[in-house]
Parts: sequence; structure tokens; C-alpha cells
Amino acid sequence: MTQWPIKNVPGTPLYKVVENFLQEQITAGELAPGDLTPSEPQLAKHLSVSIGTVRKAIENLVHQNMLYRHQGKGTYVSRIDFNNSLFRFFSYGTHSGNPVRIRKQTPVRELRKGSDKICQRLQVDANTDMVYIERVGFRDEKAVLVEKCWWVADLVRGLEKEDVHIPDLLYAVVVDQFNLPIIRSEESLTAEIADQATASRLGIKVGDPLVVLHRLTYSKNNQPVEFRITRGRADSFSYRTEIR
Repeated sequence: MTQWPIKNVPGTPLYKVVENFLQEQITAGELAPGDLTPSEPQLAKHLSVSIGTVRKAIENLVHQNMLYRHQGKGTYVSRIDFNNSLFRFFSYGTHSGNPVRIRKQTPVRELRKGSDKICQRLQVDANTDMVYIERVGFRDEKAVLVEKCWWVADLVRGLEKEDVHIPDLLYAVVVDQFNLPIIRSEESLTAEIADQATASRLGIKVGDPLVVLHRLTYSKNNQPVEFRITRGRADSFSYRTEIR
């Protein structure tokens, strides 16, 4: 565990400083979903605070669902709650920005060699095996987005198999079945016009405007694990994120 950052913050209760420290450990991936945290006595000794101070900090994090207690086994970093976690900030919507649920189908999943660009983004050797997944998102019965994902195959070997269910939120299966913690992502939003393949998928004309989202997803130790490109119809798709 990272050494205790000794800081005197005027007006900040000591339990809150401990709480912030543990939150930073989780955010940085030092403690990942499913990890057993050190015991309260261990934390108290490591951080040079009382057990009562540690206990109050942990109770607050349990209340926030960042940690959970397992009677007789200890305190764990919570498995990601895919309705109330970081991923609630990944929100699709209508062209006017109103939130909407998008159902996804997975017409393509296969092993393929990564292109030079993909391998470079994922910081792996050229021609590294990738699990390639292509999904189409529907609002009601209308296709509104096409999502293309490249995962480093050694980390999710088997995800390409048809018998592995891929839910609407792909990260759920990656975390739960492949034990690959998803820590954070970097995103950029651009625009382009539809080519023939995308136009056919979305039922639009070649040259129609698209909203394009590029995402690079990281696991522990700042390791890139997924590169994703999402193209959405500009007349039926928006993207909203909250940063805090």
C-alpha cells in the first residue's frame, strides 16, 4: 500500500483524511473491486491513527457503497454496482440531450490481429491478438450507434466465444467473469460523416453526420486494456458525462 501522505489540513477531521486516502487508493487502482482491505488494526498502525478513526472512515465508505463488510472475513472494495457507480456517468441520450436507455446487440465478436494504430494505443507489440467486438445500439427499434471495441486478448481470452453472454454494459462481464478491474477511461468527442458500412448499419445515407466517441479504458497499474470507437447518428444520439 502507498505510504501515508502526512498532511496537516486545517479544519479537516482526521477520519476524513483517512477516508480520502482510502478513496484515492481505490480510484488509483491500488485497491480494486473485490480486494480485501487491510484490517482496521493494520490500517491504524500504518497510518498512525486510532482504530476508532479508521473505523469511522470505513463506515462512511461502506455507507457510500465503496466498501462492504463480510461478517467474519473482513472489508472488501465493492464490486462495481453498474447502476450506481462510476459508469452511471456514461449516459447516452436523444439528440436533445434527454437520457434514454439503449439496448445493444453484438453481431460481431472474433479474435483478430491488432492494427498498428490499435496496438500503439493499447501499448502492446504490433500484431498482438485482440478480441474484437462490434455492437449496434438501438433506441426502441431504431439503430442509433455502432460500437467497435478492441481488447487485449490475453486479458479476456474467451470473450470472443458465442456462449459468453455480453450484457448491454460490457464492463459487467469483463469484471465479473474475467476478473479484470476497470479503473478509469479517457475519452474524446469528435464528428465525421458516415461511410457505406456505418450508413448501412444505422439506416442512414452515406455522408450523413455522425457523433464519434473515442475511449481508452484502463485497468490496474495504469494499463490500457480496451480501445473503443462509438459512432452515433447525429439526429438521434447525444452523449453526456458528469465529472466530479
